[in-house]
Amino acid sequence: MHKSLKRLVIDTATPYLYVALYEDTKKIDGVYREGNNDHSVTLMDTIETLFKEHGWTVKSLDAVVVGTGPGSYTGVRIGTVVAKMFAWSHAIPLYSVSTLALLASGAEEGTVLAYVDARRQMAFAGLFQKTGGTLARFREDFYGDLETILSMDHDHSTNVQEPDLNVLLNSDLLRRIDNIHELVPTYLRRTEAERNKGKTK
Repeated sequence: MHKSLKRLVIDTATPYLYVALYEDTKKIDGVYREGNNDHSVTLMDTIETLFKEHGWTVKSLDAVVVGTGPGSYTGVRIGTVVAKMFAWSHAIPLYSVSTLALLASGAEEGTVLAYVDARRQMAFAGLFQKTGGTLARFREDFYGDLETILSMDHDHSTNVQEPDLNVLLNSDLLRRIDNIHELVPTYLRRTEAERNKGKTK
């Protein structure tokens, strides 16, 4: 008898909290909602609520998929820490994926510009091609001027989009993490403290 694969998907790198439960290729349930800089408070409660509603536990998971940024410095860390904790404590396979690829996976087919506002007219961005239910990367994720980013050639742009895990499962954008401790978020820019270091003594 075929054993269905239970997957937990997490992303906290954008203003929107994303948590989803997938069984094989079927989305069982999920949450995609705008937060109030409170992902650190709501993430675990959201996961626990979804698990309780569907009779899941951490031990029943066959994989954890986490968006590793780029995005909010604090937000990226929250999702990564929780995913690593689950994977390490219960020996669950862990997969990472770009937050921008997650955004692009839910967009219409064509050339997709996915971006996350980084404030001060700057953004994190990635360019993808979505065709036939899969996704390919046109350009590596980068940090740049928002106006310039939006002027790039594309069919669709998105910064708010519920992901579609099946599109990513059909791509080569998911990365299996063999050594959980080596998984680090993708920041693409220095923290404010790092940027200010050396400006004053």
